[in-house]
Amino acid sequence: MIERNRWLTFLTHLVLCIGVIVIVFPIYLAVVGATHSSQEMAQSPIPVWFGSEGLTNFKTILMGEGPGVTTQLPVSRMMWVSLITALCIAFGKITISLLSAFAIVYFQFPFRKTVFWGIFVTLMLPVEVRIVPTYKVIADFGMVNSFAGLTIPLIASATATFLFRQFFLTVPDELTEAAKMDGAKPMRFFWDVLLPLSKTSMAALFVIQFIYGWNQYLWPLLMSTEERMYPIVMGIRSMTAGADSQIQWNLVMSTAILALLPPALVVVLMQKWFIKGLVDTEK
Repeated sequence: MIERNRWLTFLTHLVLCIGVIVIVFPIYLAVVGATHSSQEMAQSPIPVWFGSEGLTNFKTILMGEGPGVTTQLPVSRMMWVSLITALCIAFGKITISLLSAFAIVYFQFPFRKTVFWGIFVTLMLPVEVRIVPTYKVIADFGMVNSFAGLTIPLIASATATFLFRQFFLTVPDELTEAAKMDGAKPMRFFWDVLLPLSKTSMAALFVIQFIYGWNQYLWPLLMSTEERMYPIVMGIRSMTAGADSQIQWNLVMSTAILALLPPALVVVLMQKWFIKGLVDTEK
């Protein structure tokens, strides 16, 4: 039996409360800032309670019109670019990783282990190592300022391939033998057996990769030289880079709140599947 210690309980709750405050307080300030005018946000100290300009601020940034807008592109367009990019990256990574892991585990071909370890070694390479040659290839193919340029170089995932490979190795051999006895072809076995078993892992990976794609900044910074292809993260950066004009912090805060909503919504709606995909080992 674990002994209850009153001071230890107090300390753990104190650390938990401090952690919550550190994480939530900046978001609270962003929500408050989104409800004030630019003049009020320029004051020192900044307001810490809600104002009455929230609807006006959100309408201004969504339509891309109004005083203080430093970009001609409405935030709704930026969110659309981020959404398409995140979905393409998430579904692309899952599809390619599933097929590559299926081939590595269930097919016998020369240098199979070499191929796997080649994929595995790329886990040790940071993105910055290959970003310059990747940009050169994409630029030569004329895919700058396109969704293909934003997504294709980020679709391949050694991490997802490794995770699905480890998952497929835990599938009982009896299922494979039963499928062979029933005359199932490899792709039939993949569709009817492996995919249903992998749905929780796919859901967990989708959450991770969607957030990864939505928060992309470094790669779009190279690929997007036109405002029409700016994702929401680059839009926020452009709104805070006005050297000749005062930064409209109320609009920046409103944009940041909108940028938070899709990832938060995905996590909330898929929380059950996400947790189950990380901890469930039943076949």
